[in-house]
Amino acid sequence: MMLLVTPDHYGEFINELAEMHRLRYRLFKERLNWDVQISGDIELDEFDVLRPVHLLYRSSDGRIQGCVRLLPSTGPNMLRDIFPALLEGVAAPKDGQIWESSRFALDLCPDASKASGGLAAATYELFAGMVEFGLSIRLTEIVTVTDARMERILRRAGWPLRPIGKARSLGNTTAVAGYLEVSPDALNRIRKAGHISGPVLWAPVIRAAA
Repeated sequence: MMLLVTPDHYGEFINELAEMHRLRYRLFKERLNWDVQISGDIELDEFDVLRPVHLLYRSSDGRIQGCVRLLPSTGPNMLRDIFPALLEGVAAPKDGQIWESSRFALDLCPDASKASGGLAAATYELFAGMVEFGLSIRLTEIVTVTDARMERILRRAGWPLRPIGKARSLGNTTAVAGYLEVSPDALNRIRKAGHISGPVLWAPVIRAAA
């Protein structure tokens, strides 16, 4: 199940959000050894206090195994404030119809179900959830900073990144900034590639807007 956790519903998902921060610690600190801010066994940064929207992937046994964070480009965000070198002199987006995604993470069991292209079904669900959320608030694009591996995954999933500039070495990874299309066509491509038959998000905000 995909959960859409908006700031007004944080209180209903305290345990899930705590589990998300532990997942991010395991992936970004322990496995990838990124230079991230940690406290005990959680990863937490200054953008988490800006009341972002979180998409959480919950497995059939109730564990949080995936997440992505979404913030408006009109306020502080990672591309403008942390990675401006990736813009190569281009102005960072500041548009109500463009949000930034960050902290995309999946921590799946080795036997997790696969879809097409050798990608985990959960990968497609997270991508589809991002587009569904974007469409629900009339976004046109999502901007993101990602590594070369994730850029390849996005391409295989039918949701290619439109780069802003060239990939650059940042710490122990190669990163690139770019835009992801938010449209019914993009959603249909992801659903088709991931064998998804309908909406993936569960959220009070989506139900209320229907």
